[in-house]
Amino acid sequence: MLTYGTLQLEDAKSADMAGVETDATHPESMATEEEPLISNLDLFLFTLIAGIVIYWFMSRKKPEPIPEFKKLDTLTATSTRETSFVEKMKKTGKNIIVFYGSQTGTAEEFANRLSKDAQRYGMKGMAADPEEYDMAELSRLSEIENSLAIFCMATYGEGDPTDNAQDFYDWLQENGEEDLSGVNFTVFGLGNKTYEHYNAMGAYVDKRLEELGAKRIFDLGMGDDDANLEDDFVSWREQFWPAVCEHFGVEALGDDSSIRQYELKEHTDLNMNKVYSGEIGRIKSFENQKPPFDTKNPFLATVTVNRKLNKAGGRHLMHLELDITGSKIRYESGDHVAVFPTNDTALVIKLGQILGVDLDSVISLNNLDEESNKKHPFPCPTSYRTALTHYLDITHPPRTNVLYELAQYASDPKDQENMRKMASSSPEGKALYQSWVLDACRNILAILEDLPSLRPPIDHLCELLPRLQARYYSIASSSKIHPNSIHICAVVVEYETKTGRVHNGVATTWLKNKTVVDNGHKSTVPMFIRKSQFRLPFKATNPVIMVGPGTGIAPFVGFIQERGWLKEQGKEVGETVMFFGCRHENEDFIYQEELEEAKKKEALTGLHVAFSRDQEEKVYVQHLLRNHKEDIWRLVHSQNAHIYICGDAKNMAKDVQTAFYEIAEELGGLTRTQATDYIKKLMTKGRYSQDVWS
Repeated sequence: MLTYGTLQLEDAKSADMAGVETDATHPESMATEEEPLISNLDLFLFTLIAGIVIYWFMSRKKPEPIPEFKKLDTLTATSTRETSFVEKMKKTGKNIIVFYGSQTGTAEEFANRLSKDAQRYGMKGMAADPEEYDMAELSRLSEIENSLAIFCMATYGEGDPTDNAQDFYDWLQENGEEDLSGVNFTVFGLGNKTYEHYNAMGAYVDKRLEELGAKRIFDLGMGDDDANLEDDFVSWREQFWPAVCEHFGVEALGDDSSIRQYELKEHTDLNMNKVYSGEIGRIKSFENQKPPFDTKNPFLATVTVNRKLNKAGGRHLMHLELDITGSKIRYESGDHVAVFPTNDTALVIKLGQILGVDLDSVISLNNLDEESNKKHPFPCPTSYRTALTHYLDITHPPRTNVLYELAQYASDPKDQENMRKMASSSPEGKALYQSWVLDACRNILAILEDLPSLRPPIDHLCELLPRLQARYYSIASSSKIHPNSIHICAVVVEYETKTGRVHNGVATTWLKNKTVVDNGHKSTVPMFIRKSQFRLPFKATNPVIMVGPGTGIAPFVGFIQERGWLKEQGKEVGETVMFFGCRHENEDFIYQEELEEAKKKEALTGLHVAFSRDQEEKVYVQHLLRNHKEDIWRLVHSQNAHIYICGDAKNMAKDVQTAFYEIAEELGGLTRTQATDYIKKLMTKGRYSQDVWS
């Protein structure tokens, strides 16, 4: 760019000079002719003045690009310096780096715990986001004595890497000649056994690093979120550190005291314009919105519709519409919308009361490691009220490390003992944590209420609590019909725990209360779009079979809208078949009018609904699939139909998959093994897609 700008300026100068020379020499050729009306001197003066004016006008812009060039050079130098994790480790005397691939924050939390553990073994660790560093430097890690790379890698969706680990995954795939000999590593994977590709990312990273020559110093750990992820991690960690000690010839220091990562700074006279009030990234970003919008810069969408979908029953199913006009946000049918919820104000107030603090005190928690990229656990400076409302997860049961760190603040020795026991890896401790914390759904407030002797300082509590994460919902609309609106379909989570407390889902309760107008103000929702692989076929002529009971219908509302739109454009559209399920026809047959209208207009060619509790024997979507097996087999085997499943991963998705196995066996004449392979091939070809949750 510098070269281009210089050439432009030089060309401008040349043009000016050429003009002066031509005009200056031209009058001399006229000397032999009769006396002209304008003398040579006049012409000379005129052209000279004109040339000077043009020259001044063109050259006065010359200095403008200079600041831009300097700025670009500075940015390049900064970004190069920041992406070298090896140089950072050398500078700060660290020998252990813990990379995390995290979508919901759990892998990042585990990485932080492991990096803090290192201190107890005379080592120094740092947690690192692979997205922020040049992972090609991994081969240089051997330059640091007794170095170790730990990878806490979560698997997202259908065996995919998390957003922040995508570039690292691509690098591992594309660099077959990379030599990682001399690099020590270990991997802990985070997954869920209800999903088809259990812990695929962790297993791939473990296998690939070994293929590239790195040395595994401890076995791959696999955590199952469907069972007890915390238990899996603690058990793996208890065996991992002794293996590290043996490999490097070091011993535990025996120091089990609490290690603070952040220090508290209280602000008394700070300008409130410099205090975070719920923004995710840039301060005042909700007041001054600037695209592009993403996880660090969500768009504040206005709620234009919030209606209850079910006619009766004890649950609350809802349909919301978010206005994205002017945001430049684009989405496709099948994408996910992420929203940033806030905690219940009543819970926040109770926490403040029980800990006896002024929630409006403005504070910063500053990282004691000045070289760390993560300066604060959440946006600072801010108030305790804002942190507990917008930034911290106060409703999930706390993990064992939180209990361990807080135990020191219990004045009753028995409470201290039980909290430390629950944080241990002993069978008795694990059983106590499972029953008293997990099974009873005790969040941090319930624990403080049930342990009157436990009164920790609020700043340490805020340091330990995990971040409140965005919630993802399948978009229930098509941008072809609704380019400036995103629709959400959700059910409010509400149940009574074993302690008699009522647990309300953070995001769904918050969304339920987002009335179109609240105290004269329009309700807004911070949101962004996450692209999905859950896509309609490229060819509209391909038939589609959609299976989505309950709120699993969400993406199919958008699919049906889009197929209907294509039909209205005169396009040839293949068969569009919907299998929906709910409890009672007269209670929770959601989107009934829309579905019946689509059927009438032939945007939907088949609509099959299972009302599970309207008869003595329960009927589910998998039963309806078997009832229509001939049509399904014809569409799948002969007409290249695409199959889509959305909803519960633990039971429904597995039962539906089994139904497809049985149809392939019976009508395709296949064995169970062959039928399983047949469906797996459909998955590989992108003709069997799932958008499921547990």
